[in-house]
Parts: sequence; C-alpha cells; structure tokens
Amino acid sequence: MGVTILQPFPNVENKTGPAIIDFLTKRVVALGAVQAGHFIVDCETYTSVPQMSVQPKIVHLLHNSEHPASVFSILETGTKQIALVADSLFDLLILKMTPAYTSKKQTKIESKGPRFELGDFVIKLGSVTMSQTFKGVMVEVEYRPCVIPSNCWDLIREFMQGFMGSHVPNIIPPYFTAPSMMAPNQNKQNDIYQPIDTVQQYLEHFSNYRKLNNPQPGMGMRN
Repeated sequence: MGVTILQPFPNVENKTGPAIIDFLTKRVVALGAVQAGHFIVDCETYTSVPQMSVQPKIVHLLHNSEHPASVFSILETGTKQIALVADSLFDLLILKMTPAYTSKKQTKIESKGPRFELGDFVIKLGSVTMSQTFKGVMVEVEYRPCVIPSNCWDLIREFMQGFMGSHVPNIIPPYFTAPSMMAPNQNKQNDIYQPIDTVQQYLEHFSNYRKLNNPQPGMGMRN
C-alpha cells in the first residue's frame, strides 16, 4: 500500500448524502477512474468500567475492508494512544472482556461507498453514518507508489483538487505534522506510511463527526 490522505467533503444546502456521492462519482469518472468494488471502514468504541481511583480507558476497534484479515485497536490512556494490529480473533476477545469494557453502541460509526482506481491512485467516496444517521462524506485517496507522505503530498493534493476543488487544503493534514512515534524529533510526514496510519486518520475524523449535531436531511453541497 502507499500513502493515504483523508479529506471531509462539506455538507451544504440542497443536496443529500447520496447526491454528494453521485456528484463526486461523476467527477472522478470524468478523470478516467474505473469503479473497482466498494469499501467500508467501521469503528466501535468500548469504555472500561469505572473503578475507584482508576481513570477509565477507551478502546476503539476499527475494521478496514482493504485489510479484511486485520482488526485495528487504539487504546486511549489519557494523554497518549497505543495502537495494536491483530487478527480477526481479537473481535472475539473483546466480547469476552465485557465485564471490564462496555460498548457504546449508539456511537458506532462507519464510512462506506464506491471504490475507484485510476492509474496509481485509489479513490474511495464514503458516506459516513452513525446509528444509521447520515453525518457527512469522507474522501480517501491513496497514492500507491509512495510510502513517505512528505514526498507525495503535493501530487496527492493536486490530484484531489482536480475533483474536489478548493475543499482540499494546500497544507498537509495535521495528522502528519504530529510527532513521530518512531523518531520523536521529527513528524509523521517523514515516516514510512503504515496501514495503521489510515485507521488513525479515520478515527480522528470519526471523533469529529461524533461531536457534530446531526445534519438536516436536505444538507449537501454547492458546486
């Protein structure tokens, strides 16, 4: 896999979620992209049972259809996150931990939609829903030949602006300017990109969507 960038597409008036996806699909296809199936990324959050003098811990469990054999777990321990990649048996393990962790079913969130390929690029147009309520549209673009974000950000940005316009910022997303776990004296844009980086980007955006009020059914976009 290569470097992946996530970018929310704004909800404006007069367009529903499916209409936004249809609009972006037409633009992507006009560039020459071909649909190659569908994708889904989901996230379910578990919270530790409160105990005296112990700070509750939060575990986010995520699945990405691009990596069907893996389960991604991100543990929040107050000031830091610990990421773990496991096989599908981890889903069964977390169920056996219900006396210690409870699931926030009402906050389960997912992004799913069509997947396209265009040369070295993979484009995914995701409709984000939480408890079956539409929250927004998320665009994922992967540039497969590159594994260092700083080396290909300008190329990915230019490609995304080709069908998303000014909704794509000129600066690299904040996720990549955070300190690197591998080398604290540099940031993530110079690290080798890993599948967990895609999942952590999704978690950041999912967390933002969870904080938003439910959008009105008619919300959409402007050209």
